[in-house]
Amino acid sequence: MEVAYVYTKRRSEFGKHVEFSNGETQILESINQTHAYDDDYQIRSTTATGTDNTPQLSETEVNTERVVMKNTSMQHKEGGWPKDVDFTEQSDVKRFRKKVEKDEEYQYAMKQLVPMVQRCMNQNNTVNIYEEYFDGNETDHCSEPPFARGLAVFRDPSPVTRTATSVNWHPEGSNNGKVAVSYSVLDFQDERLSNPEMLTSSYVWDVSNSNKPIVEIVPPSPLSCLRFNPKSSDTLVGGSCNGMITYYDLRKPNASSGKCLPTESSAIEKSHHDPVSDVFWISSKTGHHCVSVSTDGQMLWWDTRKLDEPTDSLELTTDSKGNGVTLGGSCLEYSTEAGPTKFLIGTEQGIVLSLNTRNKKTNNGITVFDTGAGKHQSSIPSIQRNPTHNKYFMTVGDWTTRIWTEDLKTPIITTRHHCSYLTGGCWSPTRAGVFYVTRDDGVLDVWDISHNQNEVAYSHKVSDAALSSISVQGNTQEGGKLVAVGDVNGTVSLLEVCDSLAKARPNEKSTINALLERETKKEKNLEVRQREIKLKAKMNGARRVNNEGGDGDGGKEEENLFATLEEEFMNMTSAEL
Repeated sequence: MEVAYVYTKRRSEFGKHVEFSNGETQILESINQTHAYDDDYQIRSTTATGTDNTPQLSETEVNTERVVMKNTSMQHKEGGWPKDVDFTEQSDVKRFRKKVEKDEEYQYAMKQLVPMVQRCMNQNNTVNIYEEYFDGNETDHCSEPPFARGLAVFRDPSPVTRTATSVNWHPEGSNNGKVAVSYSVLDFQDERLSNPEMLTSSYVWDVSNSNKPIVEIVPPSPLSCLRFNPKSSDTLVGGSCNGMITYYDLRKPNASSGKCLPTESSAIEKSHHDPVSDVFWISSKTGHHCVSVSTDGQMLWWDTRKLDEPTDSLELTTDSKGNGVTLGGSCLEYSTEAGPTKFLIGTEQGIVLSLNTRNKKTNNGITVFDTGAGKHQSSIPSIQRNPTHNKYFMTVGDWTTRIWTEDLKTPIITTRHHCSYLTGGCWSPTRAGVFYVTRDDGVLDVWDISHNQNEVAYSHKVSDAALSSISVQGNTQEGGKLVAVGDVNGTVSLLEVCDSLAKARPNEKSTINALLERETKKEKNLEVRQREIKLKAKMNGARRVNNEGGDGDGGKEEENLFATLEEEFMNMTSAEL
């Protein structure tokens, strides 16, 4: 039997919109919980499963083996002669030449070669390949924005991190791209000092090959300073952490293997008692004399031909009569242009000392600069004379750089406080108004006082570590573009600055001289006015004491006088500025 049921719906009701309306809530069905069927079922345990369709990949790195390049050379003096001919005897040479010139093969070879050589010579004479087309045309780089770019990085080969304590360029300037770097750890009781893997060597690098040093200098103790001899560029002098002075000659046979041992070393009991802060070659007839300074308060003169004991010594004290304080030397400056007997010493106490060995009758020739507000608030890591105007010099310490003159005991220019501690600095050898300053945060600041005395001309991030040393290649005639900067990790970065920071501008020498003279005159006027104020105050105090019949208004008169003098002083200062 077929069961069927037909649903019918009118065509007009197809697609009819549903109409909803609000109504009361109604419970259609309610089923209560029951445990009657629990025996018929089993509770399934909960499981967690993770799936991932991401393909598994592996990452590997490969690096080609570094090619270490090495420069070798040979010198051909005389050769190619038969064994029976002594080329040192002119008679044997002439006899052999006459014999060869009569040979038919020789004559045939000359006939073939002479036309070829003559043709090449004519071609070379046609065009002068060495002609300077724009010789004499100087380009003005004043409008060029300052910049610097990195050229190379020299890393300390020691497995233990050491500080690049000093950087010194080869004295031949741009003709020789060698730089001597000393490495040591100067922190007292540092854990690295007890590490047997730490090397004591310092190195001489070539700027064209940063992979490997060309000479390894092996001292008895790590070097804290190292310097080329300007008269004999193959010799160096170094100061060690144990106070010894060592002398090195790169021409000795032990230097052919790449290692250079000390030729002479000072006796440790006759040397400094602290690490040598700085060492300089000084003017002498033989070119073997040098001077060193240390934080032990001693300044010692040496003859590198015989380093058994110093030739002379001097205690860095503020008063030679016994009432002064002994100061520890932290840096040294010597320039033959300023005078063969003049020295500048920066101390740990932030005080600057000037020494003239010709005036030893007056406080042993020592002149003490400002010990009050003008001195640095920390040790002075760098001091250097201006290469163009030797009467002026620069000191770097705490957070400021200060420019001084020999005529005054107070600084004439003080830079604004940097945001980080300063660790060193130097002048540009080619530009009289440019100097470089290294900072504790790894930044190199370049100042151009001819353009702006209040702001840094250019800042360059050199390293993430603190910078420790700096040196600029060149002299007053050439160079000034290559800057070597060392840091506390033993890395020396080679930078090349732009022409606007390296090449001297027209009339820059006279402009900087006028600027420094103006600042000197301003400082002298302030000193004179300050002395007048002190003298007036002293006279007024004496007058008030002697005036016994006063009506008690002497105190007010003195205060009014001090206020008037202070106002006059401030007005004069603002007028000068």
